[in-house]
Amino acid sequence: MIAIVHYNAGNTRSVTNALERLGYEARVTDDPAQIQQAEKVILPGVGEAASAMHYLKEKGLDRLLPALDQPVLGICLGLQLMCRYSEEGDTSGMAIFNTEVKRFPPGGRVPHMGWNNLRQVSGALFAGIDPDADVYFVHSYYAACCAHTVARSDYLLPFSAALQHNNFYAVQFHPEKSAGTGAEILKNFLTL
Repeated sequence: MIAIVHYNAGNTRSVTNALERLGYEARVTDDPAQIQQAEKVILPGVGEAASAMHYLKEKGLDRLLPALDQPVLGICLGLQLMCRYSEEGDTSGMAIFNTEVKRFPPGGRVPHMGWNNLRQVSGALFAGIDPDADVYFVHSYYAACCAHTVARSDYLLPFSAALQHNNFYAVQFHPEKSAGTGAEILKNFLTL
């Protein structure tokens, strides 16, 4: 079973639909037992960091998720919550990735919304993916590049488009909205 973590942070339906198109079934849940027993776990997200983290803490998922052994994929806000800290709402994250999430600086339109290139891709999520592939972003905050960065993109400055540490994977873009490239990235995760 693939668990999609419910934490009042949007886009679970889009992710579920994307998995169904690939021939996979998933369950949207905030039940720690179901999440722990899942083969794969996806932490999607569209929303605000402080309230999303509050919900995860209420359910004990802020402690459970970093302790999982199976592959875990964070998407957009999911990536940001897997980092050490977010400026959005002065929020402590799960510290799976040792980097901070910051608001884009002045000088461009925020949120960063639309198609943008990936750069310097590496690792299992990007097997068979064109190194300059376009993916779809919608975000006002970004994870700084760090030792866990496995893909970067540029908007006003370079930022982490994807992170990976042990069994934890995360993407700032929305693979469920990134056409064929996004479908391949999801498939790569699901077949880890």
